Amino acid sequence: MVQEFQHIIRIANTDLVGNKAILYGMKKIKGVDVMIANAACSLAGVDKTKKAGNLSSAEAERLTNVLQNLVKSGVPEWMLNRRKNPETGEESHLIGPELQFAKDNDIKKLKKTKSYRGLRLQWGLPVRGQRTKSNFRKNKGKGSLGVKRKK
Repeated sequence: MVQEFQHIIRIANTDLVGNKAILYGMKKIKGVDVMIANAACSLAGVDKTKKAGNLSSAEAERLTNVLQNLVKSGVPEWMLNRRKNPETGEESHLIGPELQFAKDNDIKKLKKTKSYRGLRLQWGLPVRGQRTKSNFRKNKGKGSLGVKRKK
């Protein structure tokens, strides 16, 4: 049975380009890099060099299931992006809109508690100790004011 090529394939609620290898096409999903994509392909039993448009619906479903349950699938905990969650204390890997939602909530919590990091985020300054004398200028690149010519 010959499968028809799909130009757009949907994995983990994200549209992927069909003419890329699935290993690199999965980078389009928020929270998935090449290492996570490699692990997911290995666990789902999908050929990494196969074009995304040539995947069958069963393979796409297996990839989605593995990505949504990476902890249960056996991925090592050092690869996960949400280790020791402050609320629950367990390891998880968030993808898609869940990742953005968790990040926003973490930043809101830092701002609410008025921690050092929260205040720096609130003021739009660098959080991790970078120098600010020459970088992080607000008006950098906004065009310069010139002298108006007399008419």
